Amino acid sequence: MKNKNKAEQTDSNYINREISWLYFNDRVLQEAMDPATPLLERLKFLGIYSNNRDEFFRVRVATLTRLAEAKSKIDYPTHEDPKESLTQIIEMVSQKEQKFTNTYNFIVDQLRFHNVFIINESQLSEEQGSYVRKFFKNKIRAHLFPIMLNNVKSLTYLKDQTIYLAITLLRSSDPDSEKFALVKVPTQTCGRFIELPGAQGSTHIILLDDVIRYCLSDIFSILGYDTFKAYALKFTRDAELDLDNDVNKSFLEVMTESVEKRKHGEPVRFVYDLEMPDRLLQKLLKKLKIAKEDTKRAGGRYHNFRDFMSFPTIPNPDLYFKPFPPLPHPLLPDNKSIISAIKQQDIMLHYPYHSFSYIIDLLREASMDPAVKEIKMTFYRAAKDSSLINALISASRNGKKVTVFLEVQARFDEEANIYWANRMQEEGVKIIPIIPGFKVHAKLLVIKRMEGEHIRLYANISTGNFNESTATVYADDSLLTAHQGITKDVDKVFELFESRYIPPQFSHLIVSPFFIRGFLIEMIDKEIQFAKEGNGGKIVIKINNITDEMIVNKLYEASQAGVKIRLIIRGINVLKTELPGISENIQAISIVDRFLEHSRVYQFGNNNDPKVFISSADWMPRNLDHRIEVVCPIYDEKLRSELIKMLDFEWNDNKKARNLRFDKLNNYVEGSGVDLRSQFAKYHYFLENSKLPQ
Repeated sequence: MKNKNKAEQTDSNYINREISWLYFNDRVLQEAMDPATPLLERLKFLGIYSNNRDEFFRVRVATLTRLAEAKSKIDYPTHEDPKESLTQIIEMVSQKEQKFTNTYNFIVDQLRFHNVFIINESQLSEEQGSYVRKFFKNKIRAHLFPIMLNNVKSLTYLKDQTIYLAITLLRSSDPDSEKFALVKVPTQTCGRFIELPGAQGSTHIILLDDVIRYCLSDIFSILGYDTFKAYALKFTRDAELDLDNDVNKSFLEVMTESVEKRKHGEPVRFVYDLEMPDRLLQKLLKKLKIAKEDTKRAGGRYHNFRDFMSFPTIPNPDLYFKPFPPLPHPLLPDNKSIISAIKQQDIMLHYPYHSFSYIIDLLREASMDPAVKEIKMTFYRAAKDSSLINALISASRNGKKVTVFLEVQARFDEEANIYWANRMQEEGVKIIPIIPGFKVHAKLLVIKRMEGEHIRLYANISTGNFNESTATVYADDSLLTAHQGITKDVDKVFELFESRYIPPQFSHLIVSPFFIRGFLIEMIDKEIQFAKEGNGGKIVIKINNITDEMIVNKLYEASQAGVKIRLIIRGINVLKTELPGISENIQAISIVDRFLEHSRVYQFGNNNDPKVFISSADWMPRNLDHRIEVVCPIYDEKLRSELIKMLDFEWNDNKKARNLRFDKLNNYVEGSGVDLRSQFAKYHYFLENSKLPQ
């Protein structure tokens, strides 16, 4: 117990959560640098890294900045100083910037050996130059509306996350004629990449930024200018939503207005081309009202690398991962009732190894089945053209009672979710209103079907979103069950929404913000007791993030009691493993590979009778205290064994696993014996077991 108190009181026993996140994003950058990753996949990883970093600044850096400014007015609930965190963040981001740029340049060079050429405006052939000017005239120029900087007082209305070109304009006959202009690069309407004519068998790509650079005379020559230079810039705003408490407005109205206000949030980062002249830079900073030194960063020629996540498809399979087409599930044959299959036994789908279309088919079947009376479902992030939501609308049109909790507070998906909420309401779907301050993160579906004289319930409980787009790249686990105890508990979660968060009694599910924290502590305490009795103790956790210090301290206590703990953590981890006297029995790894590891699986040894759970919840204060989350037990012995096998694959990964030991952060796990890449091993496992029973 003495060591436990030491763990609770010593700041050095924790890793700063923001720094831990930066190490996670560095693992993404490692994938872009890995020679074993195909070249165009490496380019996509650069896009993911860039997109992650932008969101980090919009959310976490913005929050830290607000906390740092308020420090003299509030007491901190945490031992981390926001100003110190900001200093460390800026230093780490700057260190990675050159590595990022070098990686991009290397990939561009290597693509040339595959006859793929990413070129700029100075590298165009005469034929390509003519093509670019024609393309610019027909497709681009109509979307450009330059701002003459000498004529405006403020630029605070500019959009964040958008590329602009700051341009110097000169008349060669008059060196004192220099003026400045600003042009928005219209990537949303015109795309970022343009394919150019070239030799047969080769591909030439130019970025829209460089198309505009090449054609600046077509815009400004009418003013007598003949010499131009353009420098890219972008800035990032605070993405926090300021919610209006006006009781006369619906929550959808409040959210719509708040999303609009976000567009005018405080700038938290201004990135500009290092080559930009200081006189132009100072003019921009003044008109953008950016004064803080730590919000400015000199960068390279190109920004918004997230666009490279959608780089044009090149007809060369060597540049991509070998395809892993979704596999059939042996218990779900084509053109057979999915509801009947679930009635026979519990079924577990593993995305993206299995097809998400099973869930679409299930809803389609429920929408047509005359015995189905009611469907209830949660959505956190819906796909852009969601077949699931269209199936629910169809069910409503077919006379079913359809109830949906759609989380319109899902960060950066608010506008899409507001659209879907309004669309479903128009079609007679009941949309459950939410309470500001709480988010519903549980992924739940329940179908009520009249069988004989009784209602029978069917449910789907998933670790990931009901989103057919992300299900092709997010690795998640999804339980289909007709276990009446579990399904009734799922229905009670919807009662919880509609009763305004008066918690009912649950018999099987564990639900936050009421019970998950206590459940986790109880389960860890049981393993501690087993260890003290000499029966061993074992915990294996796969999760996205661990930041909750109460749970971390309980894991430290378990380690000191002799419980063997394995953690598979994709993202943030504040826990320090293998600390003498604190956490010798805790080991942790992280896997970043072609699919995003997103599932949450908890395994407790339970004196050699393992208990296994899937969940939507990470071990973070927000998930345990401020969200509706669900932990679901896996009762079927075969499914428990299958999930344990998946955890074993991941723990033994020696190709894509990184060490999370505090003094070896991000070092690749050293291989011993046979090479094992867990995502490939899982795919081949499901491939071998994909044959349908005769």
